[in-house]
Amino acid sequence: MFCNQCEQAANGTGCNISGVCGKKPDVAALQDHLLYGLKSLALYADKIGRNAEIDRFTIEGLFSTVTNVDFDAPRIGGLIKRCYELKEKAKAAAGTAIANPVADWKPADDLAGMIAQGEQHGINTQHVNEDIRSVIEILMYGLKGMAAYMDHAMILGRTDDEVMAFFQKALAATTDSSLGLMDFVGLSMECGKQNLTVMGLLNTAHTDTYGHPVPTAVQLGTKAGKAILVSGHDLKMMEEILKQTEGKGINVYTHGEMLPAHGYPGLKKYSHLVGNYGGAWQDQAQEFAKFPGAIIFNTNCIQKPADSYTDRLYTWGLVAWPGVKHIDGWDFSPVIAKALECPALPENPGQEILTGFGHNAVLGVADKVIDAVKSGAIKHFFLVGGCDGAKSGRNYYTEFAEKAPKDTVIMTLACGKYRFNKLEFGDIGGIPRLLDIGQCNDAYSAIQIAVALAGAFKCGVNDLPLSMVLSWYEQKAVVILLTLFHLGIKNIKLGPTLPAFITPNVLNFLVENFNVGPITTVDADMKAMLG
Repeated sequence: MFCNQCEQAANGTGCNISGVCGKKPDVAALQDHLLYGLKSLALYADKIGRNAEIDRFTIEGLFSTVTNVDFDAPRIGGLIKRCYELKEKAKAAAGTAIANPVADWKPADDLAGMIAQGEQHGINTQHVNEDIRSVIEILMYGLKGMAAYMDHAMILGRTDDEVMAFFQKALAATTDSSLGLMDFVGLSMECGKQNLTVMGLLNTAHTDTYGHPVPTAVQLGTKAGKAILVSGHDLKMMEEILKQTEGKGINVYTHGEMLPAHGYPGLKKYSHLVGNYGGAWQDQAQEFAKFPGAIIFNTNCIQKPADSYTDRLYTWGLVAWPGVKHIDGWDFSPVIAKALECPALPENPGQEILTGFGHNAVLGVADKVIDAVKSGAIKHFFLVGGCDGAKSGRNYYTEFAEKAPKDTVIMTLACGKYRFNKLEFGDIGGIPRLLDIGQCNDAYSAIQIAVALAGAFKCGVNDLPLSMVLSWYEQKAVVILLTLFHLGIKNIKLGPTLPAFITPNVLNFLVENFNVGPITTVDADMKAMLG
């Protein structure tokens, strides 16, 4: 195997024995095989136009290969078979064969054969030129990240024909040996553009369904009673859990990226949504062992579960782990039954933290914010957010937040916030100095806030007293970065390390065009930003 798609790539180059994430070589090969199959499918899907079944499968197939989503080899094998069935269906609809070796793809009948085929279609087979291969990887990871956001939007009934056409066009393009470096750079920038549409779709789906987030205090302690812990990103699944547990004496807690659910009026109305338990994804093994109730993942990031809680762990949607019970559909009665069997949590009140500062909430007090900037009460804004992770170096983000001057405001989003969201920052004239905008997909809200401030001050976003200090871990972070590039946003600091899939020449291109750079030391970076 060889996999370098996440920030934890072994030795800073790639995992070639077993994934740091827990991915085994057979699963890695099957995921590579599935991606190859999706490219074959795309060659025909791009010819026949929109097909809802094929488009939906493409999203699910891409999302299944995102880091920390699907570790179940037989399940991925089933996706490969389904991909081939749809490819043949699209081929018949096209009425003609395509003169491209990838179009002739046919998987083996058994899992061992599929694994062997997948071993021939890894990252390093995508192109002989390392720079072109690097940009193809950026594009592929952008597509994976965008598929994750599109999956959530589709669950809430939203889609977009132009976006879906781009998925198929871009996947098909990766098989075209006549395309050069700048062709794939262009496709990557277009991926960022399309993702802005997707994030807008998802934001609208969330706010139309559950209302605009409002600033909300979230309890970090526990309430006496039986409990279910929900980890992941999907709000519709959270709503169903809340509906089905209402009146059953079960308290529901969020974990990780589900924390922002507390800010939505349509979810916070459930009185048994009582708090947030634990922190970011990488601490789940230690935290889940101490949580006596039922636990369910609705998306990434799952890790190898400890024996102490495997019997009360469930997965739903596209996330899966071998031996862990999977819920198909929307009936969560097995999870509810398990929660009622498990010991109750104690009454143990804890700290409260704030979430729910989406763009509607922030722009609702825009005049107050603008006046604070004009008066000099607020000197600078920092967007400090992104993915958290286990690799060393992420204490940088804690230190950065701690050292941010008292006359600055920190906006944050995604699970990177857990590095500092329990610290006390105070406020500036009633404006909290730490504004939790939400999940990783709520980068859309951060963009809307920045655009609105730029409009108020009659300048470009790059001219604002705003600095972006981002952390990354997996492919959703990649596509958000592409969206920021599409918008022309520059001077982004990225860490804790740069992606292993970016070659020196590609990095130089990004530096020259966007002035993106790695984090260094907090003192040096902050001095440069405030200078």
